[in-house]
Amino acid sequence: MIALLFGMALLSASAADEAPSQPNILFIAVDDLRPELGCYGRDYIHSPNIDRIAAQGMVFNRAYCQEAVCSPTRSSLLTGARPDTTRVWDLKTHFRTALPDVVTLPQLFKDNGYFVQGMGKLYHGGFNDPQSWSVPWVNPKAPVYALPENVELNSHRPAGEPDGDGESRKPVPGEKEPHAAGEIATNRLNTRGPAFECAEVPDATYTDGKVADLAVAALQNIAGKKAPFFLAVGLVKPHLPFVAPKKYWDLYDPAKIQLAPNPFRPKSAPEYAILPGDELRLYHNIPAGHVPDDLARQLKHAYYASVSYMDAQVGRVLAELDRLGLRSNTIVILWGDHGWKLGEHDAWAKHSNAENDVNAPLILSAPGMKKSGGHSDALVEFVDVYPTLADLAGLPLPRHLEGTSFRPLLNDPSRPWKTAAFSQYPRSVVATHGKDLMGYTMRTDRYRFTLWVDRNDHAKVDSMELYDHQNDPQENTNIASVPANASLVRQLTEQWKRGWQGAKPPQTP
Repeated sequence: MIALLFGMALLSASAADEAPSQPNILFIAVDDLRPELGCYGRDYIHSPNIDRIAAQGMVFNRAYCQEAVCSPTRSSLLTGARPDTTRVWDLKTHFRTALPDVVTLPQLFKDNGYFVQGMGKLYHGGFNDPQSWSVPWVNPKAPVYALPENVELNSHRPAGEPDGDGESRKPVPGEKEPHAAGEIATNRLNTRGPAFECAEVPDATYTDGKVADLAVAALQNIAGKKAPFFLAVGLVKPHLPFVAPKKYWDLYDPAKIQLAPNPFRPKSAPEYAILPGDELRLYHNIPAGHVPDDLARQLKHAYYASVSYMDAQVGRVLAELDRLGLRSNTIVILWGDHGWKLGEHDAWAKHSNAENDVNAPLILSAPGMKKSGGHSDALVEFVDVYPTLADLAGLPLPRHLEGTSFRPLLNDPSRPWKTAAFSQYPRSVVATHGKDLMGYTMRTDRYRFTLWVDRNDHAKVDSMELYDHQNDPQENTNIASVPANASLVRQLTEQWKRGWQGAKPPQTP
């Protein structure tokens, strides 16, 4: 009871009097979403519904995923454990292989009396975790493309190739698979349909519209239950292909879309640090090398349209939450599973340790917040989401968690917090360099520091990266080898060795 009262201290007395003792949770996961939204100060993006969550809650400007690719980051957030603990570094491994008895975030709520339901993309692709749900998870079937010519182009994929929308590829017997997530076998390049589509169709034509339909129906069913609920809604756009109904394309003037300001690789960085982005090259007519400006502008237009389409589906779910009178006692959290490059560093997609890839949206609104509409520059990590939601609901925290509840930031966003956030990315360069590496990166208040080490012997450092965000926020120049920075590199190396345990906020056990 003490833990419950402590967790609910965030609620105002009046809200607590009117609502059940435990808050509901609306948990919205979005695929490949950059922190490029109206609530992040990007007023050229039409995201009114996500912005409404932000206006009632807190925007975390510096939230970091633990690995910038779908399955590892989702496994990490939903278990509260880091990739080296989940042993999920790729798109083919389920976290229960290494952690068969782990209690996931939704499972914790289910085990503590919540009705827990999930729909859409939550775990990666076709993966599921039945232990997490009170009723079976559902993922609606929808066409990837609406236009017949695009359906035809997409029908010539090689054996095992999925339709799209982030589904895992089925293995083909005898075929050698690339080692790391994001590295694409050459026989798969340009084999899917187009990278974008603009069609005059209803929202429910595509997956996210159907997921929103399911979420609205679920809320209507949940409204009659006495138990608090945890509703997890997974939206796939703006994941490739960038398909959205025409009305969302019409929100943007293509002539005003700005191209990436740094279409070049980081200077003095190892060549394997950022790759061109083979994920984009799966799609029809995308060149292997530099993406021409006119095509890059089309791709950005399509990405923005997909964001606005997804945002409209968020709006439908929020509207139903309001209509049913559930909003006042519901925590709403929206997160993008990682960032995404749109031509920065002459690259596309995720699959690196760059700021563009590991920094992602995280927005949380809780009943009775003292700082509604605020922003926090505190360094937070996606492994912190699990303990935060459990803390707000007054639930006991499992011992396996490797993150920290950021509940204190909701009332005091500028308080001293973590000294660093940690991410990682594997890079197999055996064919070109004879090396199998893991890049471990640390983001401090001012710097991003990355060590690329041998995966089998972390004492063997292959290369380093150091970027000064005060003078180089786009991470365009690696200054690790500058002689004047030798002392700084030693200092950051020692901090890096202390790891996440040594970066905890003050007064946190």
